[in-house]
Amino acid sequence: MLTRLSHEAMQSPRSLENLSHQIAEHVRRECPHVHWQANYVILGPADYLDIFTAPDNATATKVATIIRTFGHATTEIWAATEWKQFVKLIRELPPSLVASS
Repeated sequence: MLTRLSHEAMQSPRSLENLSHQIAEHVRRECPHVHWQANYVILGPADYLDIFTAPDNATATKVATIIRTFGHATTEIWAATEWKQFVKLIRELPPSLVASS
């Protein structure tokens, strides 16, 4: 998920840290099946990159929505499939959909 903070959220480093803790606690409470893999500050077109697993896209959307409800950020979620799962998926495609080599 990419997150871009509003200027109001960037009042001070301490306020930013407190906001982060509040949001993380809220997400943990509301989305217990979400597992955070990594968090990065990237300070580019987005401020943060969060990598997490969720049981489905609806749960990932809920995480992004919780973050938005604090009124300090915009978010983008990018669904991703692990390579092994993708290979399994394409192996299960009907032969008529798979081009012959």
